[in-house]
Amino acid sequence: MRAQKDLKIGVIGSGIMGHGIAQTLARYGYSVIMNDISEDFLKNGMQMIRTGRFGLERAVSSGKMKQEEADQTLSRLSTTVNQEDLKDCDLVIEAITEDEKVKGALFRKLDGIVKKDALFASNTSGIMISSLSSFTTRGKNFVGMHWFNPPQVMKLVEVVKGPETTEEAIRTVVQISESAGKVPILVNDGPGFFTTRFLNSWLMESYRMFESGVAGIAEIDKMSKLAFGFPMGPFELSDFIGLDTMLHVAEYMYEETKRSDYAAPTLLKKLVLSGYLGNKKGSKGGFYQYYGIKQES
Repeated sequence: MRAQKDLKIGVIGSGIMGHGIAQTLARYGYSVIMNDISEDFLKNGMQMIRTGRFGLERAVSSGKMKQEEADQTLSRLSTTVNQEDLKDCDLVIEAITEDEKVKGALFRKLDGIVKKDALFASNTSGIMISSLSSFTTRGKNFVGMHWFNPPQVMKLVEVVKGPETTEEAIRTVVQISESAGKVPILVNDGPGFFTTRFLNSWLMESYRMFESGVAGIAEIDKMSKLAFGFPMGPFELSDFIGLDTMLHVAEYMYEETKRSDYAAPTLLKKLVLSGYLGNKKGSKGGFYQYYGIKQES
């Protein structure tokens, strides 16, 4: 591997996670090429980098960043709909939909495009790295690199070691994470790793307590914040992540472990089937909107 900041990094996906990862890496000096399936998606991702809630314009106006730094960040970013343009990348980070088959198909294709000594990393929140790396011929250079939302702000990067991942690959991803202002913590492979496994248990149990009448949605959210110091309660957080994503994660966790406490309760399935996907484009809303509860600002 070349000197750190000389590395060329590809980020696949320009959505909430993808554009945030690309923005963060570019801010800290890396040359980043962001790929997605359409120019419209890429334009939207770049717009979020410029003017979004955690974008460069707000960082400058709030005094957290100088205009020169924002301009330099943008100069290090490029976009493409052609995955062939990633062939010379030293690291490719996948940040697409949380679907094992879709991710697998992508990695199988990339394996034949990107140079053989490049590292592959997945931003998956819980799909086993041993499964995703099996779609490629580079298990030794395959790492989990689980960022948190929003990537521009959240400090943790959960670095997941697959069954074949080399120490050099881990060391490189750890160094990149640290140089981008993050705190990388190494975990071993397994469904949900640590963070998603813990989070899924908390969220599913919160849903069930509401279903069984222990407490209301707003009350559970408020108690979680006051008692445990969480910035968001379980229902607020679920709406922020996306209820369809939470359902997919719960189904994956249950399928892999057969533990009933990981399974999605009926109310989550009901909301998703009814078009309540949380705080995302095209959604009818989330838990608060479905149950007609006024949300504290």
